[in-house]
Amino acid sequence: MTEKLAPEKRHRFDHNGQTVFEWDQTLDEVNMYINLPPNVPAKQFYCKIQSKHVEVGIKGNPPYLNHELTCPVKMDSSFWTLEDDVMHITLTKRDKGQTWASPIMGEGQLDAYATDLEQKRLMLQRFQEENPGFDFSQAQFTGNCPDPRTFMGGIRSD
Repeated sequence: MTEKLAPEKRHRFDHNGQTVFEWDQTLDEVNMYINLPPNVPAKQFYCKIQSKHVEVGIKGNPPYLNHELTCPVKMDSSFWTLEDDVMHITLTKRDKGQTWASPIMGEGQLDAYATDLEQKRLMLQRFQEENPGFDFSQAQFTGNCPDPRTFMGGIRSD
């Protein structure tokens, strides 16, 4: 049932008509997807993840991305992989349930409506996680959605 509450589509950050990266999020993670250039050996790519910073590039060249993250991440459980010509970066949120408007500070921010939709989806994901026997996939919020981190005493860590 949790699969029904997973991101239905990825958000895109485009610059000058070109997709820089796509991304989605869950209660725990923000996932970034970067299409890799062809004919570059996998060993040449790198990704450096810090608490509030990410750097991505090809060794010996200026970084492709070198930006502050919107929110801090857990460095010990954040990682990156290369899969079918795509770099997949998994950033583990330091504050579980926090709604990110973009992975990168000031770049590709979601508008207020899209941010609200993300917050509602994360709240439903939280309900599903805390009540595994129930199906919240058809649940709807009317009015403003509460913050998934703090609603009804906050997220349990047990």
